Amino acid sequence: MRVMGVIPARGGSKGILRKNVALLNGKPLIAYTIEAAQQSARLTRTIVSTEDPEIAATAERFGAEAPFVRPAELALDETPMLPVLIHGVGWLEDHGEKFDAVCLLQPTNPMRTASDIDGCIELMERNDADTVFTVLPVPQHYNPHWVYEPDSQGNLRLSTGESTPIPRRQQLPLAFHREGSVYVVKRNVLMEQNTLYGPRVYGYRMKAERSVNIDELSDWKRAATLVAGV
Repeated sequence: MRVMGVIPARGGSKGILRKNVALLNGKPLIAYTIEAAQQSARLTRTIVSTEDPEIAATAERFGAEAPFVRPAELALDETPMLPVLIHGVGWLEDHGEKFDAVCLLQPTNPMRTASDIDGCIELMERNDADTVFTVLPVPQHYNPHWVYEPDSQGNLRLSTGESTPIPRRQQLPLAFHREGSVYVVKRNVLMEQNTLYGPRVYGYRMKAERSVNIDELSDWKRAATLVAGV
């Protein structure tokens, strides 16, 4: 299976200025993701999608490709990831490249490894999945069988639609939330169904102790501690 890795990295960032090229323990944040992609045995090719010349130069300095300039309208604060990936795949296909799946690797998750990337791709192949992404277990007190949502009148209803909650924590089924380090989606699901989430979705479990998604300064400090401990 031919899998294209895409590292999306725009110049603007709200929580931490110039986050993608800021130095995390002496190395640009984006470099951690580039290195994991380079060490992956299952990625056919990996590109960086950016509108920012400094990010492109930094990516290339660490051995990555930045083969195009992302359009400015796809690099706004409110730009969702879906059109960014569609643009990248479309550009490569216009230049003669064909892939079976696309692997999204966000620089804000620097602790993911090549093994995590390859594990997600292997899980997709083994189960003929449409989408695979990294997950973490939901803490029991946030389990959807115990979570209430207000309706239009303000009445609380269980998020599952059940009338009463499961009484004992031992009876709660497993529940997971997206962890963010790796997303793999089949090319046809992305380009023809216009979604990252096909009908057959599988989760690859990450270890919470080495998972971090850098959004705020506190996340950055935790990432620095994790990187230093590797």
